Amino acid sequence: MSEWTIYEKRTCSKCRQLHDLLTERSVVAERVEYHVEGIDEATIRELLAKAQITAREALRAHEPLVAELGLLDEGVSEDRLIALMAEHPPLLQRPIVVRGERAVLARPVERVLELLDD
Repeated sequence: MSEWTIYEKRTCSKCRQLHDLLTERSVVAERVEYHVEGIDEATIRELLAKAQITAREALRAHEPLVAELGLLDEGVSEDRLIALMAEHPPLLQRPIVVRGERAVLARPVERVLELLDD
């Protein structure tokens, strides 16, 4: 298993840019296409904790389903957002890169460089 894991959607331009950036630096990463494979609540919670971000910060605000479900309303709990991200993976921002006990939401993709310093 690789020390690096990328949660991505391979057709996403940011995900492709990230892959190119890591390849240039000879980083080999396990690639998880969570839109296809799915992602469970426990994994989402782990990713958020490692990245030190909230579910609201990891929400793809421009995803049509966000407006449809009223997810930008202040009353929507973290637990509800995480449950819906597990049910509807496109709600989760991408790419998320994990290296050991740290993670970053690589938007912009250069944020991944923070993990290279370890």
